[in-house]
Amino acid sequence: MSAQVDGRIEKRVENYTAFWQKDMSKEADNDTNNRLGSYTDVVNGYYDGATELYEYGWSQSFHFSRFYKGEAFTASLARHEHYLSAQMGLKPGMRVLDVGCGVGGPAREIARFSDVNIVGLNNNDFQIQRARKYTAAAGLAGQVSFAKGDFMKLAEQFGENSFDAVYAIEATVHAPSWEGVYEQIRRVLKPGGVFGVYEWCMTDRWDAANPTHKELAHQIEIGNGIPEMRPLAMAREAIVKVGFEIEHEEDLAERPDIIPWYYPLEGDIRKAQTMWDYVTVWRMSWSGKLVSHNAIRLMELVGLVPKGTWEVGETLKVAADALVKGGQSKLFTPMYLVVSRKPRED
Repeated sequence: MSAQVDGRIEKRVENYTAFWQKDMSKEADNDTNNRLGSYTDVVNGYYDGATELYEYGWSQSFHFSRFYKGEAFTASLARHEHYLSAQMGLKPGMRVLDVGCGVGGPAREIARFSDVNIVGLNNNDFQIQRARKYTAAAGLAGQVSFAKGDFMKLAEQFGENSFDAVYAIEATVHAPSWEGVYEQIRRVLKPGGVFGVYEWCMTDRWDAANPTHKELAHQIEIGNGIPEMRPLAMAREAIVKVGFEIEHEEDLAERPDIIPWYYPLEGDIRKAQTMWDYVTVWRMSWSGKLVSHNAIRLMELVGLVPKGTWEVGETLKVAADALVKGGQSKLFTPMYLVVSRKPRED
């Protein structure tokens, strides 16, 4: 497969949705196993097609966040990043790894907030190019750098005991196994180093034997480039099993917030918290989706975006609806927070 100048591979985008059954109720174990075995193609195919859509519809920080009443969308995203940094106790001068850094929005924000030096890891060439461009424009190229790599091979790339801290914001859900990626994170941390994660999980209310619950999980998967959605208890078990000592854990989606984390996805402009947020929320409304639907199709026809981008965009709509349903029913959380530490004598 040949790459474009910007790093995207058109065939990978075009083939993305083939990893799932068109009828989600017909998904079987062999479909999941195929995605797990091809996780790099699944994730890269998705982000080659979805990255610009994320930046247009969301921001340069590809994650969810909690809201105070009247809090601006971008302020909420930054607060979510600051909260993770504070819970981890990041200090000036620390060398920190961002696992699955996207286009570097959180890395830039946390670098400013905590005055740490961050290496952002990403396996997607298109996103790395954009991350470096945005970081240079922000004047942070001396503090935030980016490396291409596989988060299942961190120790091979960076060496043992290389970082004071590691964080992952809604990224390790893309791994073929939590135990595998958490083990790699533990290995690159120095003894006594801290690991903080916001994990995507199906909550304890989710029942894998319930066909409706199972279909919801598959809808979240296809619309977010995730090989397999897993239960929260499995994340906790994996962190402990690889040798971390949990210092704090909480599902922040369980907080009694008046404004739910998923409100921007509902597309109800009456719920916008600030004037500028009307634009963000409108993009998820029926009219906003119609505009993007037709615009992406036109751009694909004239070759401005890779073939398959429109279809990836359609899966984002499926995901948005599923995420709202998962949030309302408390079957899904994008913000299971765990702060854990590698033992000082490891």
